[in-house]
Amino acid sequence: MRQIAIMQPYIFPYIGYFQLIQTVDKFVFYNDVNFIKKGWIHRNRILLNGKEFLFTIPCADISQNRKICETELAMDAKERNKFLMTLVQSYKRAPFFEKIYSFIERIVNKEFQHIDELAMESVQQVCSLLDIKTELTESKNQYGNEELRKADRLIDICNKEKILSYINPVGGQEIYAKEYFLERGISISFIKSNPISYPQFDKEFIPGLSIIDVLMFNDNERISAYLRNFELL
Repeated sequence: MRQIAIMQPYIFPYIGYFQLIQTVDKFVFYNDVNFIKKGWIHRNRILLNGKEFLFTIPCADISQNRKICETELAMDAKERNKFLMTLVQSYKRAPFFEKIYSFIERIVNKEFQHIDELAMESVQQVCSLLDIKTELTESKNQYGNEELRKADRLIDICNKEKILSYINPVGGQEIYAKEYFLERGISISFIKSNPISYPQFDKEFIPGLSIIDVLMFNDNERISAYLRNFELL
């Protein structure tokens, strides 16, 4: 049975996001829903001086009353350079720094108007780098169901894609009832990442950081093993 996932676009998200993408046949960037302040759309965590550091991609006039795809970037050359220099400071001694820094630099230096475009590009390029073949699309201007809310909209997207198996991150267990989906012909499962760890220089391991951190310290073969390290509930 084909499977689908639907998630807001996050900037260089943690590895669990890519576990979800790899597990399904089709992944929908949910970019025409409202922006979430203090979420992961324009922020993530990396390692800096042995501690977790929250980086933020600047956006203009952030509002939870504005859609993600309507939220404009405010990332000029100075801000790009600041972000890239933080990566140098953080990871210049990491085993895969040169390869991954150049990879991220190409993404960050592309010209985008809105945060969803940069976030989606970050995910698409990482998928390509890791040879994840899942079909990626976006919800903007595609499903004509913006009047629906929460579970009903997700179910409608599943129906329009003719995919009857939906996978959501494990946190969705608190929001979505399996019975509600099943009554409407859709099975829902929840993906739960198992713990992973790897050397981060000589410091105590800090889990759950951006995929940037994973890429800096691990080759593709090891990352492929991490991508399979999850449970479906």
